[in-house]
Amino acid sequence: MTALKLEGVNKSFGPVHVLKDINLTVEEGEFVVFVGPSGCGKSTLLRVIAGLEDASCGTIAIGGDVVNAVPPAKRGIAMVFQSYALYPHLSVKDNMGLGLKQEGQPKSVVQERVSKAIKMLDLDDYATRKPAELSGGQRQRVAIGRAIVRDPKLFLFDEPLSNLDAALRMNTRVEIAELHRTLSASMIYVTHDQIEAMTLADKIVVLRDGRIEQIGTPMELYNNPANRFVASFLGSPSMNFLVRSVPDLPPGQTMGIRPEHLRLSDAGPISGRVTHVERLGGDTNLLVRTPQDETLTVRVFGQDPSEVGDVVHLTFAPQQVFHFNEAQERIF
Repeated sequence: MTALKLEGVNKSFGPVHVLKDINLTVEEGEFVVFVGPSGCGKSTLLRVIAGLEDASCGTIAIGGDVVNAVPPAKRGIAMVFQSYALYPHLSVKDNMGLGLKQEGQPKSVVQERVSKAIKMLDLDDYATRKPAELSGGQRQRVAIGRAIVRDPKLFLFDEPLSNLDAALRMNTRVEIAELHRTLSASMIYVTHDQIEAMTLADKIVVLRDGRIEQIGTPMELYNNPANRFVASFLGSPSMNFLVRSVPDLPPGQTMGIRPEHLRLSDAGPISGRVTHVERLGGDTNLLVRTPQDETLTVRVFGQDPSEVGDVVHLTFAPQQVFHFNEAQERIF
């Protein structure tokens, strides 16, 4: 069964057209990530799916049922927000079970579902604690548990890791991935962080200015971007784009090459001077300025001895190069 189907969904706030002709299918059990820069419409799209905003036009179907006129509480969804939105006076288990109690579920059902979620999220030792006694990562797990106990048709995550530090983000990201595998649930996850998108998604939806730019698996988008925007948005460090530094490049074209595909050599078609070195231990990033006044990032695996001021030569394999036309569309 299809978990979610959007057909011709548009959303305007007065004269501002925020979502433009969104068509998307999410299959049962699929983990789909909406990614894009701030203001691209990804959170608005999530809110439209949840029913927190009304679509200006188009059809929204969840589990095969059209839900445009259905209130959020009846859509069979559970949402996890950037803010934990926990009740400070309630314990972990009471925060998780409150929604079920408000639905009128029997006490035995509430206890069973809450106990299962607490065990799944490794919160057994914290069940009676209040939110103020928990770390940020633990609070986010409680918020996720509150969604799990509802047994929804569709999980919606709105930048849930934004308030966590780097180490907790990674740990919680792994926990969410494990949770998806355990539940085999349909999940939609909004983020501006392309690393979260690449590591979590079965399918990524790249948005820009309220439109879908491209849909595909992480590696499909990384290896076969449809345009310069998608190519630049996915990948860290970001793809290099050159116009003047490559001999014989046709007028109007831009060449793109990822930092890891550039290699240092004794001679090569591109040369330049090292302006900055980032030594990361396992690899080294070199910023190289060409005589044509273009800067490239070169990712060298391992520890490289290059220093600021060194002149280096770069080569690359032709099959690893991308070409874009004047409209910034990919030339295949």
